[in-house]
Amino acid sequence: MTIKARVAALRALMKKNRLHAYLIPSADAHLNEYVPTFWRRREWISGFTGSAGDVVITLKKAALWTDSRYFLQAGDQLAGSGITLMKLGVPGTPTIPLWLSKQLRKGQRVGVDPRVLSLAQFARLKGELADFSIELVPLERNLVDALWEDQPPAPVGPVEVHPVKYAGERFQDKIKRVRKAMRDAGARAHVVSALDCVAWLFNIRGSDVQHNPVVIAYAIITEKKATLFVDRKKVTPELRRAFGKSAEIRDYAAFRAALIRLARSGGPVLLDPAATSQWIAGLLSPRTKLILRESPIMLMKAAKNSAELRGMRRAHVRDGVAMVKFLYWLEQSLGRRRISEITIAEKLEELRSRSRLFRGLSFDTIVGYGPHGAVIHYSATPETDVPIRRKGLMIVDSGAQYLDGTTDITRTLCLSAPTLGQKNEYTRVLKGHIQVALTSFPVGASGRQLDTLARKALWDAGLDYGHGTGHGVGAYLSVHEGPQSISNRDTAGTPLAPGMVLSNEPGYYQAGEYGIRIENLVYVTRDKEHSTRERIFLKFENLTLCPIETRPIDTRLLTREELRYFNAYHVRVRRELTRFLTKPEAAWLKKATRPIG
Repeated sequence: MTIKARVAALRALMKKNRLHAYLIPSADAHLNEYVPTFWRRREWISGFTGSAGDVVITLKKAALWTDSRYFLQAGDQLAGSGITLMKLGVPGTPTIPLWLSKQLRKGQRVGVDPRVLSLAQFARLKGELADFSIELVPLERNLVDALWEDQPPAPVGPVEVHPVKYAGERFQDKIKRVRKAMRDAGARAHVVSALDCVAWLFNIRGSDVQHNPVVIAYAIITEKKATLFVDRKKVTPELRRAFGKSAEIRDYAAFRAALIRLARSGGPVLLDPAATSQWIAGLLSPRTKLILRESPIMLMKAAKNSAELRGMRRAHVRDGVAMVKFLYWLEQSLGRRRISEITIAEKLEELRSRSRLFRGLSFDTIVGYGPHGAVIHYSATPETDVPIRRKGLMIVDSGAQYLDGTTDITRTLCLSAPTLGQKNEYTRVLKGHIQVALTSFPVGASGRQLDTLARKALWDAGLDYGHGTGHGVGAYLSVHEGPQSISNRDTAGTPLAPGMVLSNEPGYYQAGEYGIRIENLVYVTRDKEHSTRERIFLKFENLTLCPIETRPIDTRLLTREELRYFNAYHVRVRRELTRFLTKPEAAWLKKATRPIG
């Protein structure tokens, strides 16, 4: 079926259900950012493959809302589909409720699967539509599933026990901490549906979601019981031994009945309104008092313990070695053999996979050469793949999952003499990156307050970028983790705390020409130099170890402090990685990390 045929079939089904519009978010029943193949309904109905985007189909029109990371990609993928691109954040772009108010009449009905909207999203959307006298209707069955004849099966990979030497804490002790937080909140039960929270809490990992080592599962924690709901085909004897009598394993399909029993108990239940679906809330209420607040697991998981940080540091040494070997290979090979965007992605994966702790990529490698570098989340396909020449700029954004840590690094490579404009833009991006790395901030400060540091040098030249400066990162978990972030968005208000891992990745993008981005992972630690008895200050320490391209740097734009930081970082990279390299690779690294300025 073509995209137009799929939309037409959906419209016919909408009429049978007396619906005048149908909402298809990118999320799934666990509100994942990265959605398992068998739940990628928005991709199936629209053809758009980005990780963020919501589609609305009415009986006559269709539109997709996505953010600036995907404007170029969505424009290409939606061409000829009859689905209009709505650019979030661009002045004049209507919200979904406002757009629907122009398409529908009072009293008409908008359908949605309540499993794919958080209860906070559902309540907000329902209220906004009600302002226009439009009804939001939760449906028992997802309409896309009813049409998707060749929908892939659910994954059945085994649940893996994550060793305590990497987790740093027994799952029984984590559950005790969660129960204390429940009591403090006045709750007698906590329902957990976010997959990274479930994985972290029970010290389990899996392969159900591409690039994210999680298991499709729910959990219910009460004062006396901890229950994991997971497909029984995935349960191994090792998992049963690890759980012992400390936790119960039930089939994934039994979760609905368990919620209904929990509702009958009448005890207050803690739900995270941003991470729990309306479907769950609907089964619990109105018989059960709901305590709506962020899951305590979120901050517990975000603040890495000493074992997790030790693993992250070791993972980044291995990852840095792979990156240096790649950069050496690229310099030796470019111009001597055919190299394309896909070739580079394959080479990076091959080098990383040499580690015995390698468990796969942490996301699809982004190799954006020339104009493709301006597509922020570009992923090369056989149709878009282009050869790499000794000319222009190229973004390489990649990362891996290792048993002891998760990595994410971006380098912008300069393959020929840069233009004056490129030098100016690259150096301003670098200044922003360094200013974030250098900052000292008091306990209680959030990433929203720090975001300006990354943009100031670009703003001084009338430039900016549309994405956040930094996202949280898990420890052998999701490469995008909340609640910590560095961003100008309202959601970046969580205070940064010791142990949190984030990316530091300002950028600049010239549509149709090139992109620039420099990314390291950092962790939050105490700043002993600035802390006093009265006030504690924090700072960032780098995890990522890899040379930063020097050819496009205009040293006249860097302060003495920025130059000292840059050169000291390169000294550390050279000191940490050289012993793992061949002599030619070490010689290349020494040259790549020579002092500048």
